[in-house]
Amino acid sequence: AEAAAAPGGVGCSPAGGGSVPVLFCFSVFARPSSVPHGAGYELLIQKFLSLYGDQIDMHRKFVVQLFAEEWSQYIDLPKGFLVSERCKVRLVPLQIQMTTLGNLTPSSTVFFCCDMQERFRPAIKYFGDIISVGQRLLQGARLLGIPVIVTEQYPKGLGSTVQEIDLTGAKLVLPKTKFSMVLPEVEAALAEIPGVRSVVLFGVETHVCIQQTALELIGRGLEVHIVADATSSRSMMDRMFALERLARTGIIVTTSEAILLQLVADKEHPKFKEIQNLIKASAPESGLLSKV
Repeated sequence: AEAAAAPGGVGCSPAGGGSVPVLFCFSVFARPSSVPHGAGYELLIQKFLSLYGDQIDMHRKFVVQLFAEEWSQYIDLPKGFLVSERCKVRLVPLQIQMTTLGNLTPSSTVFFCCDMQERFRPAIKYFGDIISVGQRLLQGARLLGIPVIVTEQYPKGLGSTVQEIDLTGAKLVLPKTKFSMVLPEVEAALAEIPGVRSVVLFGVETHVCIQQTALELIGRGLEVHIVADATSSRSMMDRMFALERLARTGIIVTTSEAILLQLVADKEHPKFKEIQNLIKASAPESGLLSKV
């Protein structure tokens, strides 16, 4: 087949309709799929993540390449490339390791509140303290206009979110049976929020629902911040080893105060005083942070 002459059409063959067939190649794998006509780099990356998210190390740099018929080999994706015809692309990891910087901005952040339910109260260590910190985080999210997604694990048997946690304004409150919070409804809600890059995650249990949620999120290319003073388990050993494992994968283990002050970033921020008052009002000395 001859290479398309139009800009951005290198190595593609004609196809019509609202979607275009594309062969997505990564490592030894090649999976046919499709993207909307006119899709660019970002949509191609999203498709790669949906197809290979469990195999892609998001702390590496990658280059997307397009198969060019005229050269009979892959070339780096041309600048401004838009899919207009059937083609073959591949994702190539570079040798350079990326350092996770952990920068947070309100416009690119979502808060995930995981399973802070009544039936867990007598079983989870320091549960009263993580409720207090969780409430502070949700108040901060409301002040800064940050979307909040809440799940409840089998609420029919385990009860609803504790009354102390104010869910006013939450984007989504969802029952689940899966341990991870990454459900189709959650993915759809994330897709509705433009520019999401970071998830601030807290709740219970650290070694089960928090851990599985965090691993699924980084597999989808999101940066995850786990709030150490707002997450716990029945066993402090389970909690400690989960946080250690997650930190080794590049997930950021941090504190509620660090999160809130990083989000305002400047004492001149219009909400700084209110955030400062939140921090001053509640700072439980639970001992949780000595067990990170």
